[in-house]
Amino acid sequence: MAAAKPGASSSPASPDLDQLTLDQLRSLKEQADLEVNLLQDSLNNINTATARLDLASTALHDLSLRPQGKQLLVPLTGSLYVKGVLDDNDQVLVDVGTGYFVEKTMVEGKDYCQRKINLLKSNYEQLYEVAVKKKTIADEAGVILQAKLKQLSPSSGAGAVLHQGHQKRKDKDIMALLVATVAAAEHQNGNGSCRYWSGGWPNAVVA
Repeated sequence: MAAAKPGASSSPASPDLDQLTLDQLRSLKEQADLEVNLLQDSLNNINTATARLDLASTALHDLSLRPQGKQLLVPLTGSLYVKGVLDDNDQVLVDVGTGYFVEKTMVEGKDYCQRKINLLKSNYEQLYEVAVKKKTIADEAGVILQAKLKQLSPSSGAGAVLHQGHQKRKDKDIMALLVATVAAAEHQNGNGSCRYWSGGWPNAVVA
């Protein structure tokens, strides 16, 4: 069985992420992240159930060592206990779910808890393996998405040249606006000087 797991894990064909579009990568990453979160919740629930069964198994073992007639505290809730007497240390009530209880011997009760624990551990391992795969897909999609966005950004490759061209045209527009403003101010003053301009010319790039 151990040798079959690697083959089974590699059987699903993983998508060629490099061939996906930006929207497809975003959708894939969001879906993978969502599934990872759901799987993580399931793993947490399994851990909680396993811890409760471990506690129940320990309690059964402790009760089996106590003699009949032994006084003890019976938990009614997580914080409320009442005094009681152990009437029979070989018969227990097992909660089988949905409010149903089944009377079993101490040995049967321990065996029930252990079988449940083994089942939960097996489910945990399977879910954990799936969660790791989904997390890997989400991480790979995120890396490729960032790389493609970087290629399209103005700071790289042809985008940088295009950005520089836009910047030069913007600088020319600013220069023309300043010249027009100064000329208008000189015309209003009528003395050929501009009282509204106290600084030097901007360091604009004119190509």
